[in-house]
Parts: sequence; C-alpha cells; structure tokens
Amino acid sequence: MPALDERNQSIIVSGESGAGKTVSAKYAMRYFATVSGSASDANVEEKVLASNPIMESIGNAKTTRNDNSSRFGKYIEIGFDKRYRIIGANMRTYLLEKSRVVFQAEEERNYHIFYQLCASAALSEFKTLRLGNANYFHYTKQGGNPVIDGIDDAKEMLNTRQACTLLGISDSYQMGIFQILAGILHLGNVGFTSRDSDSCTIPPKHEPLTIFCDLMGVEYEEMSHWLCHRKLATATETYIKPISKLQAINARDALAKHIYANLFNWIVNHVNKALHSAVKQHSFIGVLDIYGFETFEINSFEQFCINYANEKLQQQFNMHVFKLEQEEYMKEQIPWTLIDFYDNQPCINLIEAKMGILDLLDEECKMPKGSDDSWAQKLYNTHLNKCALFEKPRMSNKAFIIQHFADKVEYQCEGFLEKNKDTVYEEQIKVLKSSKFKLLPELFRDEGKVLSPTSATTSGRTPLSRTVVKPAKTRPGQASKEHKKTVGHQFRNSLHLLMETLNATTPHYVRCIKPNDFKFPFTFDEKRAVQQLRACGVLETIRISAAGFPSRWTYQEFFSRYRVLMKQKDVLSDRKQTCKNVLEKLILDKDKYQFGKTKIFFRAGQVAYLEKIRADKLRAACIRIQKTIRGWLMRKKYLRMRKAAITIQRYVRGYQARCYVKFLRRTRAATIIQKFQRMYVVRKRYQRMQAVTIALQSLLRGYMARNKYQQMLREHKAIIIQKRMRGWLARVHYHRSLKAIVYLQCCYRRMMAKRELKKLKIEARSVERYKKLNIGMENKIMQLQRKIDEQSKEYKSLLEKLTSLENTYSSETEKLRNDVERLRMSEEEAKNATNRVLSLQEEVAKLRKDLHRTQSEKKTIEEWADKYKQENEQLVSELKEQNTLLKNEKEELNRRICDQAKEFTETMEKKLAEETKQLELDLNDERLRYQNLLNEFSRLEERYDDLKDEMNLMVSIPKPGHKRTDSTHSSNESEYTFSSEITEADDLPLRTEEPSEKRTPLDMSLFLKLQKRVTELEQEKQSLQDELDRKEEQALRAKTREEERPPMRGAELEYESLKRQELESENKKLKNELNELQKALMEKSSPEVTAPGAPAYRVLLNQLTSVSEELEVRKEEVLILRSQLVSQKEAIQPKNTMTDSTILLEDVQKMKDKGEIAQAYIGLKETNRLLESQLQSQKKTHDNELEALRGEIQSLKEENNRQQQLLAQNLQLPPEARIEASLQHEITRLTNENLDLMEQLEKQDKTVRKLKKQLKVFAKKIGELEVGQMENISPGQIIDEPIRPVNIPRKEKDFQGMLEFKKEDEPKLIKNLILDLKPRGVAVNLIPGLPAYILFMCVRHADYLNDDQKVRSLLTSTINGIKKILKKRGDDFETVSFWLSNTCRFLHCLKQYSGEEGFMKHNTPRQNEHCLTNFDLAEYRQVLSDLAIQIYQQLVRVLENILQPMIVSGMLEHETIQGVSGVKPTGLRKRTSSIADEGTYTLDSIIRQLNTFHSVMCQHGMDPELIKQVVKQMFYIVGAVTLNNLLLRKDMCSWSKGMQIRYNVSQLEEWLRDKNLMNSGAKETLEPLIQAAQLLQVKKKTDEDAEAICSMCNALTTAQIVKVLNLYTPVNEFEERVLVSFIRTIQMRLRDRKDSPQLLMDAKHIFPVTFPFNPSSLALETIQIPASLGLGFILRV
Repeated sequence: MPALDERNQSIIVSGESGAGKTVSAKYAMRYFATVSGSASDANVEEKVLASNPIMESIGNAKTTRNDNSSRFGKYIEIGFDKRYRIIGANMRTYLLEKSRVVFQAEEERNYHIFYQLCASAALSEFKTLRLGNANYFHYTKQGGNPVIDGIDDAKEMLNTRQACTLLGISDSYQMGIFQILAGILHLGNVGFTSRDSDSCTIPPKHEPLTIFCDLMGVEYEEMSHWLCHRKLATATETYIKPISKLQAINARDALAKHIYANLFNWIVNHVNKALHSAVKQHSFIGVLDIYGFETFEINSFEQFCINYANEKLQQQFNMHVFKLEQEEYMKEQIPWTLIDFYDNQPCINLIEAKMGILDLLDEECKMPKGSDDSWAQKLYNTHLNKCALFEKPRMSNKAFIIQHFADKVEYQCEGFLEKNKDTVYEEQIKVLKSSKFKLLPELFRDEGKVLSPTSATTSGRTPLSRTVVKPAKTRPGQASKEHKKTVGHQFRNSLHLLMETLNATTPHYVRCIKPNDFKFPFTFDEKRAVQQLRACGVLETIRISAAGFPSRWTYQEFFSRYRVLMKQKDVLSDRKQTCKNVLEKLILDKDKYQFGKTKIFFRAGQVAYLEKIRADKLRAACIRIQKTIRGWLMRKKYLRMRKAAITIQRYVRGYQARCYVKFLRRTRAATIIQKFQRMYVVRKRYQRMQAVTIALQSLLRGYMARNKYQQMLREHKAIIIQKRMRGWLARVHYHRSLKAIVYLQCCYRRMMAKRELKKLKIEARSVERYKKLNIGMENKIMQLQRKIDEQSKEYKSLLEKLTSLENTYSSETEKLRNDVERLRMSEEEAKNATNRVLSLQEEVAKLRKDLHRTQSEKKTIEEWADKYKQENEQLVSELKEQNTLLKNEKEELNRRICDQAKEFTETMEKKLAEETKQLELDLNDERLRYQNLLNEFSRLEERYDDLKDEMNLMVSIPKPGHKRTDSTHSSNESEYTFSSEITEADDLPLRTEEPSEKRTPLDMSLFLKLQKRVTELEQEKQSLQDELDRKEEQALRAKTREEERPPMRGAELEYESLKRQELESENKKLKNELNELQKALMEKSSPEVTAPGAPAYRVLLNQLTSVSEELEVRKEEVLILRSQLVSQKEAIQPKNTMTDSTILLEDVQKMKDKGEIAQAYIGLKETNRLLESQLQSQKKTHDNELEALRGEIQSLKEENNRQQQLLAQNLQLPPEARIEASLQHEITRLTNENLDLMEQLEKQDKTVRKLKKQLKVFAKKIGELEVGQMENISPGQIIDEPIRPVNIPRKEKDFQGMLEFKKEDEPKLIKNLILDLKPRGVAVNLIPGLPAYILFMCVRHADYLNDDQKVRSLLTSTINGIKKILKKRGDDFETVSFWLSNTCRFLHCLKQYSGEEGFMKHNTPRQNEHCLTNFDLAEYRQVLSDLAIQIYQQLVRVLENILQPMIVSGMLEHETIQGVSGVKPTGLRKRTSSIADEGTYTLDSIIRQLNTFHSVMCQHGMDPELIKQVVKQMFYIVGAVTLNNLLLRKDMCSWSKGMQIRYNVSQLEEWLRDKNLMNSGAKETLEPLIQAAQLLQVKKKTDEDAEAICSMCNALTTAQIVKVLNLYTPVNEFEERVLVSFIRTIQMRLRDRKDSPQLLMDAKHIFPVTFPFNPSSLALETIQIPASLGLGFILRV
C-alpha cells in the first residue's frame, strides 16, 4: 500500500482493555519485518521486534481485565527506503501509569520487570541486589496475586535481557537498570515511626533504607533526613520543617515513582537510539498501540486521561471514516446519502475546550488553596444541567460522570489536583543527583528534556497531599515554561501532536473486540461484542463500506496505470473522456464506479478487479513474446530431427508391412475354418432344444385349459344352488317371524284390553275414583296451563308476524300504486298514439276528397294506414308485456333483497347476541376466578393469623404448674380449671417429648388419632361443663334453701367443714398417688429413658410436679375463697350471724323440750349417708383420673419407643434423606402443637365465657345488695351529697362534616366502633351505615390535615379490625351482613368524595366541597373492594350453613299440598317419617328464614343491587341442593313430587314478587329444578314426547335428564315407568349437545359479586354521634 498510494501509513490498534491490542501490534510489526526485510546486514527488523519484550516488561502489568495490560501508550514509526525495506524505527510513548509502582488493586500486579527480578533473584549476578520473594516487598504484594497462570517470570527475564543485548544495551547498563529497580523495591519497604502528630523518624540502621542507599550510592544520613523533612523557602530565608508520618510515606512513594518514570524515559531513548538509522527515510508505517477504554469501581486521573485519549482516537476515526469520506463525496459531486453516526466532539469539547474539565483543573491547580472539593463544585456549577454528557452522582458530592462513546464512567475527584501537578521534593532529587552510581545522575541530568510532553505523571489510586518543591532562591528565568505545564496540559499537547501525525498519514484501523470480561478462554459473550462494535462505530463503517467508494484515482493516474488496457483508437486528447470510455468497456455495472470532478471512485473490490485485468494483459504479452522465441528455436531443432526420423521410418515401415501381410493371410484362413465348425455345432444344439420346448408347451397348455374349465363349471353350479337355497330360507324365516309377531300382538293387546277393562270396572266401583279423577284433572290442568302458555307465546309470535306482514303489505301496495301510475302514463301514451292515428285518417280522408283522380293511390294509402295501425297496436302490446315482465322481475328482486336483508339482520343479531353473551360469560368467569383467588388469599391469611396467634400463645402461655386464677373464683370454677389444667398437662408431653433435632414425617394414623383425641376431649369437656352447671344449680338451690331456712345455719356450716375436710383428704390421696406414680416411673423405666437427659420423661415429671403444686394452690384458693364468701355474708347479714349460736342453743333446747332428738339423729344419719355417697363419687372420679394418667403414661412410652425407632432409622439414612425426614418430622410436630394449642384456646374461651357468666351473676347479686344497703341509708346521708352542675348547651356551630381524634385514641376508636359494636342496636336505633360515615369523616379530617401517616394507619386499622371481628363472629349472619353493608358504604364514600368526575355526578354542591383534597385513595378502594368480596363470600357461607338443613326437608320431603303424594311405593325408604320425628322443616320455614335474611339486610342499609345478588345466591343454593337430592333419591322421582316441587317453586317466585326481586336473576337459578319437575310430569312415551323433552330441558345436562328418567317411579296407578327404549331415544337426540358430564350441580359455587356505585344523599355535617357508641373523645369539626 505505501508503494501504491505513495503516502505514509498508520495502523491504529484500538479496543477496550484486554481486547488484544498489544498482541495485534506485535503481529503487525512481525509481518512488516518478515515481508520487507532490512536494507543492510544490521538486522534492523530483529531490533524492531526486540523492542517489544523490553517495553512490555517495563510498561505492562496484570489488571483485573488483562494479564498483559499496556499501562502506557506507544506510537512506533517503522521507516522504509525507496525499495520499501526497513531501515529503522522510532518510538514515542504517552502517559505512563506511575501510580502502579507504589499501589496495586486487589488481584492486580506491579510492572512485570519487578516480578522478573524477584523470580531471578537466585542468579549469581543478582546476589548483590539482595532480592527475595515478591511477597516480601510492599510494592509487589499489595495485589495479593503475584503469579500469572502460564507465565514463567524467570524465563521472561531471559527474553528481556536478550532483547536488551540485541538493542545494544551493554551488560553494565543492564545491571545498572536492575540495580535501580531493586532499589525502588527496597525503598518501598522503608518504614517510619511517628514522634508526634507533625514529625516522624526512620529507625537507625534501618535495613531497607541501608540497602537502598548502598544500591543507589547515596549517603544514609542525608536520605533518611530528607525523607522525614522538607525545606520551605521564603523571600528572605529558608526553613527546614519536619513532616508527619503520612506525608513521609507519600514523599517516599513520590520519589519511587519519579525514579521509575525517569528510568522508563531513559530506556525509551536508548531504544530509539538503537533503532535510529543514518539512511534517509523515504516513508514510514506507524503502529499505534495505546491503552484501551477503561472503567473500574474507582476511576481517577489516569482513567480520565486514558478515556480522553480514546475519545480523540475515536474522533479521528470518525473524521477519517465518516466526515472526510463523505465530505470528499460531496466535493466531487458524487450522488451520496449521508449516513448518521455518533459524533463525540461534544464529549471532547467538555474535556479540552475553554472552561472544560482540563481547563478548570489547571485553573484550580494555580489557586493557592485549591482542593479537589472546590474543583468539583466548579465542575457542577459550570457543566451540570448545561451539558448532557456531564452528570452528578446522586449519593456523592466528590465525583462526576461523563458519557463517553463506549459507556458512562464515574470519576472520583479525590487526587486529581495532586496528580495533575506531578510534584516531588527537590531535596530528595538533589541527593540522588549526588550519587556515586554513574547511571543515576544520568537519569536526572537533563530532567527538563526528559520530562517531555510525552512523559508520565505521578498518580495513584489513594492519593494524599503533597507540597510542591521550590528552590531556595528563585531566579526569574530559572523555571521554564515547560516546567510550569501541568500533566493534563502536557498530555493534551502530546495528543494534538499524535493527531497531526495520524492525519498526515493514511490511517488503517484494527478494532480489537474483547470476547468476555472474565479472561476466560473459548468463551464468547455476544451482547458484549455487539456493544463494543456499536460503541466504536464499526456498524456504521460497514454501512459506509457497503455503500461507499473506498478506492479512488485521479484521471491522469488512472490513464497512466491502465494505458495497457486501452487500444490506440480509444486514446483521446481528453483524458477524462478516455477514462470514461475504457471503464464502460471494462466494468459493465455502472454502479461499481462513479466519476467525480477530478477523481474516479470505485466500490470495494473494483480496483483489485482492474489490477487483475492489467496483470492478465501484461502476462498475456509476456507469454506471446516467450511463445514466439521458443517456437523459432524449437522449429529449427524439429526440422533436423524430422529429416533423420523420416529415413529411419521408411526402412522400418517396409519390414513391418511385409510381416503384417503374411500375418493377415494366415489369420483369414484360420477364421474360415472356425466359422464353419462353430456353425455346425450351434445348429445341432438349437434343433434339439426347439423340439423339446414345443412338446412341453403343448402338454402344459392342455392341462391348464382343462383345469380352468372344470373350475368355471363348478362355480356356476354352486352359484345356482346358493341362490335357490338362500331364497327358500329367507321366505321361511319371513313367514315364521310374521306369524310370531302377529300372534304376540294379539296376545299383548288382549292382555292390555283385559287389564284396562278390569281397571275401569274397579274405578267404577271405587270410592277413591273421584280423588284420582281430581288428580288426573290437576295433571290435565297443569298440561292445559302449559298449553295455554305455549299458545300465548304462539299468539305473540303470530301477532309479530302479522305486524311484519302488514308492513310488507303496505310497502307492496305502495309499489303497486306506483306501477298503476306508470300504466296510466303508458295508456296516455297509447291514447296519444291513437290520436295521431286519427289525425292521419283525417288526412287520408282529405286526400280522398282532394285526390279522386286515382283509385289505386287511395287503396295504397288505406292499406298503409291499416298496416301502420296494426304495427302500433302490436308495438303497444309488446311494450305492455315487457312492462309486466320487468315488474315481475323487479318484485322478485325486491323480495329477494328483503329476504336477504332480513336473513342478514337476523344472523347479525344472533352473532351480536352470542358475542355479547360470550363476553359476559368471560367477564363473569374472570371475575369469579379473581374472587376465588381472593377467597383463597383470605383463607391463607386467616390461616396465617391463626398460626401467628397460636405461636404467640405458645410463647406467652406459662407453665401449667405455675398458672394461677383469680382468687375471687368459686370452688366449682377452681375445680373446673384444675381439670382443664390436668388435661393440658396430659396433652403437653405429646408435643414436648419429641426431640427438636430429629422429626418424623406426618402419617395419616397420627392425624386420625389426633382427631379422635380431640373428639374425646370435647366430649369430656362437655361432661365437665354439664357437671359444673349442675353443681352451680345445686349451689344456687342450696343458697335459696339457706335463705328460706335461716335456723339451719349451724348444720350447714358443719356440712361445709366436713366437705372441706373431705376435699383436703382427697387432695392428700391424690398427692400420694402422684408421688407413687412418679416413683413407679423412675423404677420401671429403662436407664436410657429415665436418665437425667431424657426429654420426654423429664417433661412428664415436671408436669406431674406442677400438677401437685397446682393442687396445693387450688386448695389454698378454695379456703381463701370460702373464707371471703363467709366474711361477705356475715358483713351483709350481721344480725343473723350474731344470733347463730343462740339459735342453735334454742333449737337444742326446743328439741330437748319437745323430744325431737330422734328426728335429729335421723337427719344426722342422712347427712352422713350423703357425705359417704359424695366421698365415693369423688373417689371414683379420682380413680378414673388416675387410670387416665396411667393410660397417658403408656401412650408416652409407646410414643417414645416410636421416636427412638425413627431416630435410629434417620441415622441410617443419607444426609439428603435425613434432612427431608427431619423436615417432615418438624411438620408433624408443628401440626401436633397447633392442635394442642387450638384445644387450649377453645378451653380458655369456654373458661372465659363461664367466668363472664359467673361474674354477671355476682355483679347482679352485688347490685341487689347495694340496692338493699341504699334503702337502709337515712335521708340525711342523701342530702349531704353534692349537687351535680347542670350543663348549659351551646348554640350549634356550622360543621364541615369531619371528625377529629388523636393518634393515641385510634385503638379506642377501632375497639368501640368495630370490635365492641352490636349490629342489632345500630340497625334498630341508628341510621344505616353510621360506622362507615364516622370512619370516613375521620379519614376526611386526616386528609384535611395532610397527614398521610394518620390516613394510612386509620385505614389499615379499620381493615384489620373488620377482619378481626369477622374472624371472631364470622358465623353470625347479622354481624357479617352489618359489616358487608358498612364496608360497601365506606367504599362508596371513598368513591363519592374522591374528586373524580365520574363519581361526582349525583353530588350536591355541599357534598362536592367535602371531597378529599390531598390523597388519592384508589389503592385502598381496591383493598376495601377485595375485603367486601371476602365478606360477601363469608356471608354466602353463613347463609349456606343456615339454609342447608332446611332445603331438603322443606322443598322435597314436606307435603305442602296434602294428598298429592298418594300411596308410597313399596320397597322405598321412608325418610320423611324419621325426619318428621326430629322436627321437620317446611317451606314456610324456608320462607320465614328468607324474610329474616331480607329484613336484616334491609335494616343494615345494604345496597339493593347487593341484596339482589345475595338473593340470587340463596336461590341458587336452594335449587342446587334440591336438584342434587332429587337426583340421588328414587322415592322423590314421581309425578306427584314434580307437582309438589312446582308448587314450592311458585311459592318462592311469589316471595320474589312480594319483595320486588324478580329482576334479580334468582328465578333463572331455579330453572334446572323447574325443568326437572316438568320432566317428572310430562308424557314419556312417543318420539314427539322425546322431542318435547329435549327442547324443554335445555338447562339440564344429558346425564341429569337420563338420571331422572331412570329414577322415575310410578306412585299412582295411572303412572307408568319410563321404557329403556325411550331413554335411549333421549340419549340419541342429546348426543350432539355439548354440556358437562357432571351429574350433580356444584352447591358450593358462588357467583361473582359486583358492587355498583351507590352514592349517598346524606349530608355529612348533619350526622350526629350517639353517646351509646362511647366515642366521646371524637370532636366534630
């Protein structure tokens, strides 16, 4: 290409970090060195290639994205002479990353040369460097990963040294370089010790610093001094100031970076000297290998400069590929459509333009107190919200984001100023310049020259503050402008120089694409590759290459190069025209090239095609010259050889001819002999074969013909025999069947006639005849009624047809009138024609009068007139016929059009109706699916709440042994609580004995046992409850008797003391038995089970101990309670208690006086017997309890054994199965615990209810006692009471319809308004929906205050409160209906006052003023809608539970019409009688219950539409349950039962009419039941009946129809069973019906519910809060 274009070339290798740029550049250089070779024997190409290992070792390092990442940029110019051979090279470098010398991120390395030195430390020549492992040095171990997989650092060190030798760096200089590098490593290990906060020191004879000074040849004291101090120069004097430890570390790192940067530049200069050539350079090819686009977690100044350089290169690429290319097309006036591409000029302007990022950075560096923070603020103020490519991170004020061409990069501002200044202390440099080591001063000798614009910067990822070094006395001309330039300014200038170089050459681009971001081999990330291709503009380049003209020639250049392809006649004086003519011949496709003003442009591949044609042309010319010369030479040689060959051939051919003639003669004679001999042999063989073949053919053909004839003859005879035989058999069978059928018909008809005769005779004599006649008449009446209905329907349809016919008739008459008008017009035309004929006749008469001259003429005229008249008449008749035909056709077409329009209208109406119906069904299905999901969600939520409550109870319930009850309880309550605690103690070991480590899977047997146990516990609980009630009644009766018989006080006190002693003795016995049981357990148990660590028996013993303690506690409570009761009664009746002893003495005296000692003795005996019986009953009770405890212990033993077996099995299982088994066991354990907790909760609920009852009793008694005491109070005490002040009501103010409450009163509001509210009181005394209005008014006030927290809290508490009250009293219809109504009202209020126009149509202006102003509660409206759906579903379940027991009895079994059922068929179960004994429900019961439901919903103010949906659901339940029972009971499938069902359904319809609910859709839900009743009553014999049944029963499925017909059982004599053939006929007719195969209806199905918007006309400001609600803490606003 250089030879072709005669221009310098550049290869720009670009791509992201790790994409392979360095390797691509090496391959390009290797290619040039191999192809071109060198111009001398100096092997310049080898030196050029040898520069790569050196530069990679000192400038490349491992990063997280690349194991051999170039940390500097380089541009290598490879020079060529005129013959395009390599004569030398030159290298320029850009921005070395010096911060890597002192800091490396995790998983990264320092430069390769340091690790190569450490790996070669064992070599003898490196002993003096005192190196070691890379992990020893601070500068090489920070990344934590000093080794690269697959790379041998020692081997790489050998390659580096060989390359240095090849480039002319002597061994002494190499050792000097390694010595400086080793000194840098030792310098990094120098440590500092803080003396105070502002000074530090280096320990004396510090080994790393000693080694560094030895290697560098400097004094230890000076270096240690200036590492810990710095010099400050003022205008008059100089100060030496100590620095802190942190500053000293930063100064050490800055010195190391400065040394390495100068060494790097020194090596680059020596490489350039080695590659420099004295021969004049003709051209060069530049290879640019620069760092790729980088972005890390923390990006600093280095990444900013790197990405800035990539932006410039991308701009150069855009300029060359897009801008310049397309501009040249425009300049040359080539037809071209501009291609859009990403122009990154705005990003470059953001960085380098005036007031750009670099400009602001340099400005901040010049400020005396400039800092990174102030620079960041300047950036924000200058570019934020003004430049789209500049952004500020949300969470940081010390960073900024730039949108580069490849990606967004976030840069941290910390360290930018310090890195841009590139400062180092001058005193340390002076110490190094005074070194005895000659190479070190050489590095700093011309530092001004070394620090060229391409030099590196001091940078790091953890920069710290440093101070610029200034000399002690500054002269005005000492510092040059070069020193004053910042790193950013230098880097910008070097990039401009690079761009000028690249623009002066022809660039070629190598785009390196990174396959993945993880350095994985053979892994290609397609999305990542496409992102890189799109970012670097490759896709647009492909588009331009496909559409553009990459090759171009001027007309003169094209003529000079391709003159060979032109003929002499093609060459014209006009070069441009000549080129056009030639190109039109050479390239036929004109789209492959374009002619510009001064150049010819070719598409890709066309220049190569022309070069091929030119080479072929030149090759053909060369071949022609070669051909001519070679032909002349070969011809001369050929002529000499030909003459000699002809002489030899002549003699040889004569000899061969003679021999050949002799051979031919012999051959001919032998052939003739062979011919005759072979002919004879073949002819004999053929004659023998022919004779044999003819004989065989004749015999075989005769045999086959005879066989075929015999077979045909037999088949013909067999067919005749079969025909005659089959005909005879068919006739015989026909006659026999005919006779049998006729005989059977006669017999059957005779039998039926006899039966009918007998039946008629019996009916004539029977008393019940009239009753049956009436039944038949009722059937006929029903049938007649149905016929009347059908006729009325037909009458309506006929009326509709009649009206349609009238309409068509009127239209037809109108058409006929029009036709008549047209006919009249035609008649008038005919009259006109006749008038014309008459005029003609008159003319003829005149002619006759005028022309009597010739008779012949008159005749001709008359004949002509007659003929004309006939023609006119014929014409008129033909027109009439055509008119009638056209009218008929028109009528036919009109009729067809009408029919088609009617059919089209009907089809469209049907389709529209079907589509509407389908859409409604889909909507209902979707709504039902959503509500089912909502139901499932509520069920899961309730389950979650239950489990949560159970867990809370399990955590909060204390141990049973330490549970105490209130001391005010009675003794009966204490005993009841004790028994419940015993039950809890019995059940508790079931869940506590299981070890928490191993759990067994839940088995069904355990679940069934738990259910059985729960049932037993409930029965036991009920028995204890009954016993407790009985004891309470006995105690009440005893108290009444005590009040009636006050003289018996002493005997009852004695009885009570005896009973107390008995209880104490029984408690002692129980305690002893429990102790014995404990000892028995300890003795009988195995050592493993009874060990102290055994959990099951330890828990059991704890429970037994707690039970014994509880006994003691109960005993004490009983004594305390009794003492309190006695003291209370003695206080209430002091007079009676004071006279007890005197009464007893008087009674004894009376008994002695009256001789009643015998009666007293008898009474005492009876008392003793009573005590003895009670003692025995108590003993039996305790024996039973002891037996139960022993059974529980036995079950615990079995459970423990089972647990041990399961534990052994689990230990044998693998770990995965063991985990699964443990999970299953945990599920089982939690299930058991949940059951136990549920039992405990039920027991506690019942205990609480009992305690509440007893508390009410006690409160009542105390109230009566207080009333009695008040009656005994004297009037003086009443007068002394203070007089209460009278409240003076204020004038009512204007309220805004809001209620104000405090945040802390919110639980009280929810409790009083939701949890403790009684629905019946609200429904009777207050306005409907009052709680909803109050809650909404509270929400309005929170919205008025703009308190979103209060609104959210109130709404959430309201929803949770409603859920809680429904969970607590969810089986109460009034509660569920009340809260469904209030929830809907609350939802309507939120919609009505939401401020949306759709909901404000029916509001008054005052109501519109009350709309919410601050919050949109649409989401809460959805939550409330879901809650309303859940409440509705719960209401339906409550309705179902209430109606379920009534439906079958009231709709099927109870006879509403007496006497219709007739006689029960034999063999059927009499269910009705058994139910009637228990209390049968009737239809009136169902209607009363429906009235109750309806009145409750109306009282609660439920929306009418919602009431209709509830009624529809109730009627569906009634119909479904009734139909299902009808399909399952044979005794219900009869004509009379159908009549009964029809009557019951009519009563339900009457109820709907009374309640104005006929349009609710409830009647349609009963349609399957109505059709089933009709199916029981219709005739079921003929095909017409089957057709009627199929058309009538469209709401029943085929399975239901067939089931009813199969179950149909005649009850009366006039009924008959349904024939099987009739049922099959029904099945055949219904086989095409597509319905569900399910027999029974889904009685649990719930229709989807909707809540139509129903605004309220009630004004919020008029609502009063009654005091009965207990909401005194709420204020009206």
